[in-house]
Amino acid sequence: MRHVFIINPVAGPKDSAKQLLDRVEAAFPAGDFEAYTTQGAGDARRLAEEALAPGDPVRLYACGGDGTLNEVVNAAAGKPWGAVTNVPMGTGNDFLRIFGREGKSRFDDLAALKEGPQAAFDLIDCNGLLGLDVVCVGVDARVAVDVHRFKRIPFIGKKLAYILSLVVTVLKGITRSLEVEMGPIRHRGRTALVCVCNGQYYGGGFHPVPEARPDDGILDMLLVGDVSLLQFARFVGKYAAGRYRECPGLVQDWHGDRVFITAPEEVAAVVDGEVLWGREFVIRLSEEKLNFFYPQGAEIQAQALIPAGAGSSASL
Repeated sequence: MRHVFIINPVAGPKDSAKQLLDRVEAAFPAGDFEAYTTQGAGDARRLAEEALAPGDPVRLYACGGDGTLNEVVNAAAGKPWGAVTNVPMGTGNDFLRIFGREGKSRFDDLAALKEGPQAAFDLIDCNGLLGLDVVCVGVDARVAVDVHRFKRIPFIGKKLAYILSLVVTVLKGITRSLEVEMGPIRHRGRTALVCVCNGQYYGGGFHPVPEARPDDGILDMLLVGDVSLLQFARFVGKYAAGRYRECPGLVQDWHGDRVFITAPEEVAAVVDGEVLWGREFVIRLSEEKLNFFYPQGAEIQAQALIPAGAGSSASL
């Protein structure tokens, strides 16, 4: 079994990459691993594809944040000889939270990861880009897009960038015009957000669907239509805490395999932190699976499963 570390050197605090390599050398015998560093966007995917090319069993360690993981996931999807994990170095690593409050820190244990089990996880396909965690379209997607813009400004940290992005987004308006079709639900008009979950967490801690699992063959979808700023302010706390069922009249939910979204103007869809722009999106359960490995003893934390095809909705 080959062990290949793909390291984003700009993820995390200064010297994180060097410290990680020291830990790798301590956990793996000499010559029992390969390590590569990325130089820019797309490098993690290219390095993963090169590691997978021979077709022999390989474990890929995506060392960085959600973006690094997403690139490696897109390279390894549908390749049964490859397996992927995430060594947290970034500021997000939202997908790992599905393994519980201590989930992220457990993935720091490289020895436990090396010997850990793996499982075939579902993937979301959004116009051809695969995601392991969450796809969103709407106000939360616009906030995520502007966070990236503000972070490029000198001396603007992530927290301040998020606050600035949130303020600017709210001032521009909560809703946009969308047509949404998911299961029996047909929505046309002003829309605050559409969230499609395979995992449970996104946006640095939002936990909209606590029953979501990446191994159940179901995508868990929420739709919030036309809401005022006051309604949204009252709702967002419950949304972030996974209490959407307490909001009849604001939220429609469906648990199935796809959603269709059409917009009269270009809108952003955010796939595990990666941004797509378009007027039409087909977000569906991918036919491809991903082998994901995790520390021995770690378990997915999820509420009771909702059977495929079940759903509850309330008119907006």
